[in-house]
Amino acid sequence: MKKILVANRGEIALRVMRTARRMGLGTVAVYSDADRTSPHVRFADEAVHLGPAPSAQSYLDMDKVIAAAGITFIGPRPHAIEVMGNKLAAKETVSAYDIPMVPGLDEAVDDPDRARAVAREIGFPILIKAAAGGGGKGMRVVDSAEELEEQMHRAISEARNAFGDGSVFIEKYIASPHHIEIQVLADTHGNCVHLFERDCSIQRRHQKVVEEAPSAVLDPALRREMGAAAVRVAQSCDYVGAGTVEFLLDADRNFYFLEMNTRLQVEHPVTEFITGIDLVEQQIRVAEGEVLSFRQEDLTINGHALELRVYAEDPANGFLPSIGRLTTYRTPPDARVDDGFEEGMDIPIHYDPMIAKLVTHGATRGEAIAKMLTAIAEYHIEGIETTLPFGRFVFTHEAFRSGDFDTHFVAHHFRPEAIAEAGAEETRAAALFAAFLYQQNSQRLTVPRSSSIEWLSRH
Repeated sequence: MKKILVANRGEIALRVMRTARRMGLGTVAVYSDADRTSPHVRFADEAVHLGPAPSAQSYLDMDKVIAAAGITFIGPRPHAIEVMGNKLAAKETVSAYDIPMVPGLDEAVDDPDRARAVAREIGFPILIKAAAGGGGKGMRVVDSAEELEEQMHRAISEARNAFGDGSVFIEKYIASPHHIEIQVLADTHGNCVHLFERDCSIQRRHQKVVEEAPSAVLDPALRREMGAAAVRVAQSCDYVGAGTVEFLLDADRNFYFLEMNTRLQVEHPVTEFITGIDLVEQQIRVAEGEVLSFRQEDLTINGHALELRVYAEDPANGFLPSIGRLTTYRTPPDARVDDGFEEGMDIPIHYDPMIAKLVTHGATRGEAIAKMLTAIAEYHIEGIETTLPFGRFVFTHEAFRSGDFDTHFVAHHFRPEAIAEAGAEETRAAALFAAFLYQQNSQRLTVPRSSSIEWLSRH
């Protein structure tokens, strides 16, 4: 392998290219009209234009991407992608591998009466989920039989619009869960390991905002059990490369299979920090046919890592997108920042609103949190609203610091006014400090009137 086409954009394209360049491999970028001058395009050794700004006409046009690509695909086999890309197919595939499942209906349903019967059997509340879904789309929590039909129609419509597939199914809604995911890595020689867990419970609209590794709520025994289950999920579909198996962990410490993501996750840097393993490098080596150079017993957890997704969103206004120009963009000096933007660039409306991933690592969870708060304070972005203030709220909140939180953290603890209140407090503190400095400097610069001054005044 001499050259890699990176079929993505922004920060993840840059992140992959940096590892490829370190390994002595050439890189090819693909880009749309909107990304013609983006950093990932300039960084690559070559660049191929795909088409107009909308994703469907550029990055998601597979014929164009394949025409620009080479022969070897870096990632899992098509079977694994197809099976795990559909939640119902994934459930069926792993069912023979002793994997705990959330109670529910393991087939698509479009009849409200049948859905009501299943819901009464497993008990309300229930969760209606899109079979081809992701990112919280096509998902509805239903608390009673009366609202089921309306919510079901909405989920089907949203799933059809988002994924071209309106299939939905029903699961028991797990109250107060932690969202725990396990990183797995497998080669083409039958070796598969897990690289421990990430806790992704801080979410808005069912999408992750804060991730950490390891989880603050897992003990070694549960970690081993969940890791072994994740490996079995990977083996069920003959998985190759890096992937993520996601679970829900309930208040009684029971865990249930949620889904498998057949790709590198946004939050992979926290795993890289605690294991010392470059996951992009491992993906490339697996694609080249190499055997994994480590076994499960060789892997250990080193310290604690945190990640904040820096979105172009306004937390004080329901996390709505905030589109505009980055009039100021300066990253913190002592943290890992995976980004794809520069000062003066516009945040496009066509793609995901994530600007960057802000990642810190410490010997302990407390040290990682302290480093994160410093990094947030030193990350200067103007021209748009971002999730940086929300990150500061999370990392200073007692529920997060104690580990006593779940996927409902935002609903239970966050108020939009908290951002404004924190800003007002910062402004007040800055004003008091400025007044203190002014008073000190005024006293220091006051010079007693002397004869020399009188002499100057007479001439």
